[in-house]
Amino acid sequence: MTPQASAQAIDLTEVRSFLLDLFCNLAYREGDFILSSGARSTYYINGKQVTLDPNGALATGRLLLSMLSPDTEAVAGLTLGADPIVSAVSVVSAWENRPIPALIIRKEAKGHGTMAYIEGPTLKPGALVAVLEDVVTTGASAMKAVNRLRDAGYAVERIIALVDREQGGAELYAKENIQFDAVFSISEIKARAKNL
Repeated sequence: MTPQASAQAIDLTEVRSFLLDLFCNLAYREGDFILSSGARSTYYINGKQVTLDPNGALATGRLLLSMLSPDTEAVAGLTLGADPIVSAVSVVSAWENRPIPALIIRKEAKGHGTMAYIEGPTLKPGALVAVLEDVVTTGASAMKAVNRLRDAGYAVERIIALVDREQGGAELYAKENIQFDAVFSISEIKARAKNL
């Protein structure tokens, strides 16, 4: 490993640790909650508390950009949770001289103009797009984005989430032959939150 690669690895480890603490301090709450899936939970993670924080957005962009394969041509996600994430990755990619455009997937087609489901630049057919998500529970939200992108003629082989609640999302993606990576598991967040 070259000194440059070593310094980069240490830097990303620090970025990940910083982001973990932000999730514990800003996003993770215990109580009685109803999730978007309709299920009850004793905890809730509001990822937007981190991804809309300026330092959280920068850390998110840097970390997720480092996880993308070199042939990734765009990042995309379902509105609203993924909006700040794909924007952060795209901005950091430009700063790192590796510009990757962001796409935002609407839940419903636009009711006027082009009636589009996908906002952002039009890519060439077959372009490789990575789907980004803040929190994965059952995996259904990111799959909506995957299906919209595939319907538009793009290739989607990977989903990256900031947090995996470990409640079926990974298994769904495995059945669909989609690579899934999460920056943090809920187990890691709960363990860290206890120590803060």
